[in-house]
Amino acid sequence: MKSIKNIIQKSIAVLSLTVMLFSCSNNTQEVRDFLASKNLPIGIAKNAFHVYKDSGRITSKLITPLLHDFSNRKQHPYNEFPEGIKIINFEEKDSVTITGNYAISYSKTSVSEITGNVVVLNHTEQSKLETERLLWDQNTQYFFSEKAFILSTLKDTVYGIGFECKEDLSMHLAKKTIGNIITTEK
Repeated sequence: MKSIKNIIQKSIAVLSLTVMLFSCSNNTQEVRDFLASKNLPIGIAKNAFHVYKDSGRITSKLITPLLHDFSNRKQHPYNEFPEGIKIINFEEKDSVTITGNYAISYSKTSVSEITGNVVVLNHTEQSKLETERLLWDQNTQYFFSEKAFILSTLKDTVYGIGFECKEDLSMHLAKKTIGNIITTEK
């Protein structure tokens, strides 16, 4: 009698466990929605090194110690780089390196914000931009900021507050500037 009772109890326990296991589902969209509602990233990458290619040619490299992927956001998907970022762009004529302590990149608008000790180096022209906050429109390949900056070239150094320039640091519009600037009249 005791053995039949034990068998029935064990059978009920196994049946309950089996029903619980099969009732669970891993719907990918449900997991994404849960992570989004808790403001959690869909993925985290440590010591990420990403190479971008176009037609088999390397166009840029992204290096970061930590990447949070929030692409599960419906309205404004983004990637966050809380421990800094280094981007190396290889254009046809210029090589540009961008570094900063923190960055956030919005995938729908292709606009990135880089903050904290931001440095942009054009290795070909030997020019350097330093600021605390930089907005970068990747579609138009344009930088802009309303923060203080230092723009150094082989000929001069410009100090100011607010600027706009092309990604290769050419064709810049500097606001509220001071310093010696060498110009050529035409």
